[in-house]
Amino acid sequence: SSAWGLEADIRLKWFSAASALPDHDLQRQLGDTPSYDHTVDLRLMFEQRAGTLNFLLDHSTVLLSGDAVALGRDPNSAVDQTVTDDERRWFDLTWDIEDGDHHRSFHRLDRLAVQWQPGDWSFTFGRQAVSWGSGIVFQPLDLFSPFSPTVVDRDYKAGDDLLLADRLLPNGHDLQLLHVVRRDFDGDVDSSVSSTAFKWHGYMGATEFELVAAEHYDERVLGASLRMGLGQALLRADVVATQYESLLRGDREWRVSGILNADVSFMLGPRNAYVFGEYFHNDWGVAELPDNVLQLPPELQVRLQRGELFNLMKDYLAVGGSLEWHPLVTHTVTLISNLHDRSSLLQMQVNYEPGDHQRLQFGWLEPLGASGDEFGGVPVVTLPKPGAQRGSGGEVLTTGGASRFYLRWVYFI
Repeated sequence: SSAWGLEADIRLKWFSAASALPDHDLQRQLGDTPSYDHTVDLRLMFEQRAGTLNFLLDHSTVLLSGDAVALGRDPNSAVDQTVTDDERRWFDLTWDIEDGDHHRSFHRLDRLAVQWQPGDWSFTFGRQAVSWGSGIVFQPLDLFSPFSPTVVDRDYKAGDDLLLADRLLPNGHDLQLLHVVRRDFDGDVDSSVSSTAFKWHGYMGATEFELVAAEHYDERVLGASLRMGLGQALLRADVVATQYESLLRGDREWRVSGILNADVSFMLGPRNAYVFGEYFHNDWGVAELPDNVLQLPPELQVRLQRGELFNLMKDYLAVGGSLEWHPLVTHTVTLISNLHDRSSLLQMQVNYEPGDHQRLQFGWLEPLGASGDEFGGVPVVTLPKPGAQRGSGGEVLTTGGASRFYLRWVYFI
């Protein structure tokens, strides 16, 4: 709706997942299989324009329920990346409503920002989302709350507390200066956990580029992104180099990660079709999984905890595509393969859109790998066998090897 410059929208989302846990899964030892988890999210979105000023406010009321809540875990984290707290953000804008053994409800502000747009300048202060890079599945250049490779709900990226200045140049290029404020583990605002970044976005003929320089968690980051046409396809490449202080040796080292992808849309008979392929090199990853996730390199663990990375090993290939069976029905398939242990993750989804205001999605996520592989079940702990001598081995329990079926329904008002 619109009145006196005010835009108001509402989104209601229901997300449910059923997970078939293998015998070696840690959660299987603590509960039943299949496990069921549900998320209901009512998002109220307001935008008020007043001349060169623009005010944004998005409020979400969220209900989580199911077996993962009972175990103190985030439900549906592989496919539904619902933000549940603001412990590390500048402003704590999350408030609990109530919780029980198998459910929790809370409300939070995911957008709360004011934008001033005088001429070719734009200044933003508050909670807003920022997306950098060109990844389709993997996002090495997106340092700020990136989506995980298998997440389904990408309607709204999580907002960060930031200050952003954007300048549009006469030649069509634009410059961005960004500062993201965070809190440390003690709850104090500290520059050592904040980010300051500069991005230059522009064009060289038919090639689009981005150059990035940042100070991110006291680490130096240099990045570049290129996008160019290749026949009917679009080719993209992201490279990000990070200079960090080794937690084990204390000296400063560089790590270089990146992606190379291409995609193309075409007609397959009377139907719209789309295919893509993407290679990802994760320089923070390992070539072989240890016997326990706690033995992963500390720099990798830090990035997993911060939500910047979602994969443990070095090299991956993702391929996939979609086919429009009917103007209202689209079928998508994605296969993510670990090039070291040969395990894979298959994701299939059917999208049904009966109208402009409604969307229904059915999906299936199937790990293709053995226990001990990244996509078959990452080792978490080894339980000694009853009566066995110390050091003689035992039962290895894992996480992440469940088959998942999910249902997502979204209604916009």
